[in-house]
Amino acid sequence: MTHTIQPNNPEVTPAPDATDVPAFTASAPKPAAAAVPAALKRRIPKYSDLAPLMQFKKPEFSKEARLKRASTIWDLRDMAKRRTPQAPFDYTDGAAEGEITLRRAREAFLDIEFRPGILRNVSSIDLSTDILDKPSRLPVGIAPTGFTRMMQSEGEYAGSQAAEAAGIPYTLSTMGTASIEDVAAAAPNGRNWFQLYLWTDRDRSLELIERAAKAGNDTLMVTVDTAVAGARLRDVRNGMTIPPALTVKTVLDASYRPAWWFNFLTHEPLTFASLSRYTGTVADLINSMFDPTLTFEDLDWLRETWKGKLVVKGIQTVDDARKVVAHGADGVVLSNHGGRQLDRAPIPFHLLPGVKEAFTKDNSDAAIMLDTGIMSGADIIAALALGADFTLIGRAYLYGLMAGGRAGVDRTLQILEKDMARTMALLGVSKISELTPDHVRLLTK
Repeated sequence: MTHTIQPNNPEVTPAPDATDVPAFTASAPKPAAAAVPAALKRRIPKYSDLAPLMQFKKPEFSKEARLKRASTIWDLRDMAKRRTPQAPFDYTDGAAEGEITLRRAREAFLDIEFRPGILRNVSSIDLSTDILDKPSRLPVGIAPTGFTRMMQSEGEYAGSQAAEAAGIPYTLSTMGTASIEDVAAAAPNGRNWFQLYLWTDRDRSLELIERAAKAGNDTLMVTVDTAVAGARLRDVRNGMTIPPALTVKTVLDASYRPAWWFNFLTHEPLTFASLSRYTGTVADLINSMFDPTLTFEDLDWLRETWKGKLVVKGIQTVDDARKVVAHGADGVVLSNHGGRQLDRAPIPFHLLPGVKEAFTKDNSDAAIMLDTGIMSGADIIAALALGADFTLIGRAYLYGLMAGGRAGVDRTLQILEKDMARTMALLGVSKISELTPDHVRLLTK
């Protein structure tokens, strides 16, 4: 006779065989009810039990307390939006046309899977690295941003001083609202870089280059993705001008953000510190002053003129990354201008592996930097794992600036540093050099 044996489910108690069931009669005693554990018996709480729970804290409304409550860059963004008029907030927060590029850039960092290693000694995490032959305490620097004092009156001074305190590079924009010399004086021990837009007037460009060198800037970052201005529709709809215009709409908006307007009206008027006084829209300024005829020959001229490190920002293809290095660049910034120029542009994070592979094949030691879409320390670690040498933040730092001035920028960097250290520890790495592409997998949809 064949016997069929059914597999057992270890989570189900098998029914007893009928022959094993004891016979109960009416006179048989019933099982006693289980005793209720003492911990589950209700009782009136004692004061000694409640006292440790009643630790009411006095409400704190200071800027420091408010910023301390921010746990993410998104928290700082929420604070910034509440404290900043719509036009300057949108100038920071917005991008070109349908803002598809910016959305995709942020999604790119979400569409990954970290692959952690276990049983590694991560009791000490070292986030320091070298970039362009000099040390940086963190693998992130502050990207160039234009008209920064419009977002909050401390502007470039807050950014450069926070970067100096954190031991990371700070990049001043040609369209900044503090001069090269003033930033150098505000952060004399910081590592200051200067970002250059080449103009149709080469003499003006040369003057800026000479001033940057004299002020101690060791790196020149030339931006090459602004042949014409992008269609930044939020700015158009807000009537964004330089300086901000006092219209009925802006006055009404100001009534909800009195601190911003008080700072704006009681400090030096906003101007582009490296340009002549200008009134009009940002797009009109770009289209009138920046040179749409730039070629690689102009990069050759710049390489001959500038004796420090030369970085090209705005690289969006592998071929262009290789070409600018062949023309003398010491590094590239994979960037689509934060999505503010060409909508549907390539995403730097997606471009990164191809550029890294190409530079490896070329035996090139040119630095690969990346910006656009970074909103957490985990984003930075993912970029480093896929081949970036360094990263830059723009909006993330400006959200902190708008949320609380210099203290807000400090908080931005504190949040990112904590994020990075935690992510590395959970990945099982203790140094930046230990990160590899094996730690990150790009998910496919």
